Amino acid sequence: MTEPAGRPPRTVPWAQSAAQSAAQSAAQPAALPSAQRPGRHRLVGVDAARGLALIGMIAIHILPSWDPETFEPTAQWTVFAGRSAALFALLAGVGLAFGTGGRTPHTGRSMSADRAGVVVRALLIAGLGLAINHVLPGSTIDEVPAVNILVYYGAFFLLAIPFLRLSAGALIAWAAFFALAGPVLVHVLRDVLPAVERYNPDYLDLIGDPGATAARLLLTGTFPALPYLAYLLTGLAIGRLDLARLRVQIGLVLGGVLLAAGASLTSWALVVRAGGFDQLVARTPGLDEELVTDIIVWGPEPTLPTTTWWWLAISGPYTNTPPALLLGLGSAVAALGVFLLLARRLGTWLLPLSAMGSMTLTVYSAHLLALAAEVHYDQPLWFVIHVAVAMAFALLWRQAMGQGPLERLVAGLVRATRRRVLAREQRPD
Repeated sequence: MTEPAGRPPRTVPWAQSAAQSAAQSAAQPAALPSAQRPGRHRLVGVDAARGLALIGMIAIHILPSWDPETFEPTAQWTVFAGRSAALFALLAGVGLAFGTGGRTPHTGRSMSADRAGVVVRALLIAGLGLAINHVLPGSTIDEVPAVNILVYYGAFFLLAIPFLRLSAGALIAWAAFFALAGPVLVHVLRDVLPAVERYNPDYLDLIGDPGATAARLLLTGTFPALPYLAYLLTGLAIGRLDLARLRVQIGLVLGGVLLAAGASLTSWALVVRAGGFDQLVARTPGLDEELVTDIIVWGPEPTLPTTTWWWLAISGPYTNTPPALLLGLGSAVAALGVFLLLARRLGTWLLPLSAMGSMTLTVYSAHLLALAAEVHYDQPLWFVIHVAVAMAFALLWRQAMGQGPLERLVAGLVRATRRRVLAREQRPD
């Protein structure tokens, strides 16, 4: 991605996912009893929220992150940087909840089949991501047009399997644990874990250096799976609630806003009022006040320093610190609540967003391939083209065919896996 001169060029470590569409689409809910299936308004709200996150991702990938005249962050950077990734991961958890029993988690054979289906979905999405990474150019942050989240999504889903039967309260407790413990693990282990050269690991990296690839996916990458379980498990907990209730929807909005505001205020108090900024400058060789400010505003290039524990107090995008995770989580929860409320009365008006959101695996993959072809320069026209083509395709395909093409493929293989598991477990010894 090309940016205006003045600030060192930066390509945002992004790639929001598409994977959630496969997690929530028709495969699993179709297997549920009618009383358990997510209601139409809930699906419209969830899909529309995911559609907005996809637009935010496209904006971050294509449009500049800073104004060349004022050297301040642009509006799209301020609104979407880091938050779209959080929203995608949260909605991945909601989709897992819908596909594993909704408000009442499956048990016994049904849960075994669900888990097998999640494994298949994870491998398919990660495999697609690894294949796309073969054509994405560059290995440095200035050359990579986007950091592909699909491979990380595979790790998200696999790590979520042990939590699928937990209650909403237990899931929230585990999400809080990973929001705190995940960043600490990253801080402690980043400098000792092996690293892969490419920002987007492909099959060659996976085969040639599986340890480094696993370390990147779990802890050291742009979207590390262990800290991101805070988003996924919160989404799983939300999916266990009665999302059709007005009280729940309002609670999501208010709770999300309070969480985001609390995280932002806590970070500000630690960094500005408690002397954290001075400690960051004093204890990080090679960084002056301007460079530290750049990390706080635009995120690390490429990784967050580990010279002092004070780095875990900042809340900048893609820093994956506790305040950053909670800020992104609160924003995502509030956004979901807003779209659930809008879907009660304005579902038809949300169709352009919900159509995109229902097939993000397809649209996101196509977007990455367009970036690989370098159709992504920092001009508003390219952003408009990407969004317009994606929206038109989604609307037309949904009207003619229903489920998106990649979503249909994944859903079919997941259904076949579930049927095989159920048939095997029902077979007499």
